[in-house]
Amino acid sequence: MKSFDVTKTALSNTLRSKLRTFLTVIAIVIGAFALTLTFGMGAGINKYVDRVVEGFGQEDEIYVVGSAEAAQEQGADDEGPSEYDAEEGPAQTTMMGSDALDDDDLETIGDIDGVDSVIGLPMLDVDYIESGDGDQWTVNRMGDSIDGRALEMVAGEEPDSSEMELTVPDSWVSALGGDSPSDIVGDTVEIGVTDMAQQPQTVEAVISGVSEPSVSQTGGVPTPSQALSEEINEVALGGLDEPQPEVYMMAVAEVSNLAEEEDRVKEALSDEDLMGLTVEDQLGMIQGIINTVTWVLGGFAVIALVAASFGIVNTLLMSVQERTREIGLMKALGMSRGKVFGLFSMEAIIIGLMGSIIGVGAGVATGVIGNAVLVSGPLDNVVGLVLFAVDPISIAVITLLVVGIAFLAGTLPAARAAKKDPIEALRYE
Repeated sequence: MKSFDVTKTALSNTLRSKLRTFLTVIAIVIGAFALTLTFGMGAGINKYVDRVVEGFGQEDEIYVVGSAEAAQEQGADDEGPSEYDAEEGPAQTTMMGSDALDDDDLETIGDIDGVDSVIGLPMLDVDYIESGDGDQWTVNRMGDSIDGRALEMVAGEEPDSSEMELTVPDSWVSALGGDSPSDIVGDTVEIGVTDMAQQPQTVEAVISGVSEPSVSQTGGVPTPSQALSEEINEVALGGLDEPQPEVYMMAVAEVSNLAEEEDRVKEALSDEDLMGLTVEDQLGMIQGIINTVTWVLGGFAVIALVAASFGIVNTLLMSVQERTREIGLMKALGMSRGKVFGLFSMEAIIIGLMGSIIGVGAGVATGVIGNAVLVSGPLDNVVGLVLFAVDPISIAVITLLVVGIAFLAGTLPAARAAKKDPIEALRYE
């Protein structure tokens, strides 16, 4: 009997008792379905985290802050800005980081071997943004203007680094007098700043574009150009007879060959009482938690598959018992033990393949549909969120795992069938 004939016969035998085969396959479907959903969600959320990593910066950058205890950062407000109250004064905001850095710190960082360049992010203490009609809106935080922080634009374009421009979030459109994002592109606004003498000052800027809230948060707050950022910082440090030293909330150091130099550069920073963090440092723990949860849930799904494998053993043992005389006849006609073993093993593989195809297919369909419904519905405010991703490698691994478990489950019944004596089998009633 050729391999094709073995497969054809095994398929025919599997469908003899449709109800029994159906119930066995359903148990496998449940396990394959759970595995597909679990690893699909893990892949989807990791894809979202990877997008967060891309939004935060480049792979060859280290973010340097003072090593004192970090302050809590105020996040972006997706509901839009609140109206500025001149009597209450500017909001007391703090930035992610700790001790402020100065020019000496930047020079120290730049002198570290392996650091190609260093840029300081000024502490932008902005009170409000005033629209053309005179309304003033509180600014809790400004985005940074370092190259590489790609914004997701709704209208207009990112600010030109050499021009006095900024982008605003789309949640600010109505507050700034627009019915749609394109309405406010090109408008001039005034930015309120309090100088060192506690006197109110203003800086004029043009809205170059409107951005979506970004997974890196940059797009969820007003983001100035490099030139505007420097102007705001200069005005904020003015007002006194003696010029004030420029301060930075953090520095971004570009390191060549960061993969090999990371530990050494971090140690050098630590010696200078500074702390260096890569993007992976900031987000690696999140990915670790996601992967751990994925594998734990996947473990439960594998347990379900192992339980389903006993159903395969039971189904094939009953099949061997019912077909004892048939087995005896096949062996009497010259069918070898190996062919008999292969026939019943193929039946187990077919059951596993049917269960994996249905389970994986249902899991992928459920994941894709569920992701579309949730991301466009209850979770539509989380920009760029991916809850489920189709990973061909994971699907292939799950299918092979299910078929492998089915094959192992079928070895006991197959071995029992192969060992049967043809004469005794033919006498079986």
